[in-house]
Amino acid sequence: MLRAIDLYYEGHDEPVRSCLQFLRLHILGMDKRIEEAWKYSMPFFTIGGQMCCYLWYDKKRKQPYIGFVDGKLMDHPDLLQEKRSRMKILLLDPTKDLPMRTIDTLLKRAVELKVKAAR
Repeated sequence: MLRAIDLYYEGHDEPVRSCLQFLRLHILGMDKRIEEAWKYSMPFFTIGGQMCCYLWYDKKRKQPYIGFVDGKLMDHPDLLQEKRSRMKILLLDPTKDLPMRTIDTLLKRAVELKVKAAR
């Protein structure tokens, strides 16, 4: 039987499903301290129990994105804050090659912020 988090990924059509599943594995492989959690009916990635980032699908734009919990502390031209007070997002186009350098840079920064906050 599939868990709610697995059903979330399976519930999307291609190419969004493959994009989100790839990102899931990539984020989990970035750092051994990153763990997956199901919070607020969303797939989150945590470090030491603290929420770091999450994956979501913007139905209006029809695009998946990575949401960074401490995005307000991250400065990058590709991040969007919109009406969020704390978080910023990185929109992704699942029909094109993902911007892996940007993704990795932002994920590393998000991990640094969580590790720093835990000290």
